[in-house]
Amino acid sequence: MPGSELTPRGASAPRVTVWLIILLALVVGLALWSLNVGASRMSLLNVLTGDPDDRLSKILFASRLPRTLALLLAGSALAVAGLILQMMARNRLVEPSTVGTMEAAALGLLVLAWLAPGAPLPLRFALVSVFALGGTLIFLAVLRRIALRSALIVPLVGLVLAGVIAAAGALLAQQLDLSQSLRAWNSGDFSAVLRGRYELLWLAAGLTVVAMLAADRFTVIGLGKDFATNVGVNYGRLMLLGLLLVAMISASVVVVVGAIPFIGLVAPNLVRWLCGDQLRRSIPLVALLGAALMLAADLAGRLIIHPFEVPSSGLLAVTGCLVFLVILIRGRKQWA
Repeated sequence: MPGSELTPRGASAPRVTVWLIILLALVVGLALWSLNVGASRMSLLNVLTGDPDDRLSKILFASRLPRTLALLLAGSALAVAGLILQMMARNRLVEPSTVGTMEAAALGLLVLAWLAPGAPLPLRFALVSVFALGGTLIFLAVLRRIALRSALIVPLVGLVLAGVIAAAGALLAQQLDLSQSLRAWNSGDFSAVLRGRYELLWLAAGLTVVAMLAADRFTVIGLGKDFATNVGVNYGRLMLLGLLLVAMISASVVVVVGAIPFIGLVAPNLVRWLCGDQLRRSIPLVALLGAALMLAADLAGRLIIHPFEVPSSGLLAVTGCLVFLVILIRGRKQWA
């Protein structure tokens, strides 16, 4: 797979530490800003020092704080999921929304709304995870059957597969009169996040921690099956773990807020540009940058036409497409 293999290229520990501090400060600043932005005017300092039962305090703890936590959890988890998927596919241009994982998760929600509309949250999450896992498995299975893979063929296959799954979902939704619901699931939006409706994303946070603990081994499988086997890594078992992590993280986000595109593409590639491919060092940076991007996109969506909102998924789609084009242009000589 010329031009697409991910060779570890690490930055020095002091440089990584500096970026870690910068991104941590950025995330904290954006999170505090997020708590202060909304249709209702309020000062975070006055709310925290005032009566806990007044109206503004209830807005903070019932809406603003859950929304900000959801943004942090979803952004960091999707960024890490994108990085893992890039290691498994050995291509830096893929992520859950460009290989059919997100579309398959939305299709799972559609099937569930058709067959069991009142299903409890654990059952919804389980079934959507199965669909997301199936979509990712189909992508990897198709890749294995392509003899002449290039760095550009891999994302192209993913985009075609995602388009096929999305078209099948649209056709089924039209037959079931659920087109509006499917559009909502395909357009991630945090405006409806309230206390009691986002807690599934804590599971995504736990899965992100698992990915961080296995970071070294995911770096090894990014070098190929033969290399991983020669150094004693159980390639099949680690691929299965990676698939489950990507599927369950994507499913948790889609169930709570809908599909969020390109976080898993933008964050890993920016961190790779800054600090190299050494996962053990860069994965905390990827998680922090994913959270920062998600917070920034949501804030922009809330401020552009305030007090109304633009879904953050639309802004991320525009940003992600631009980054995708930049990566293609910068690597044109390599991929020619």
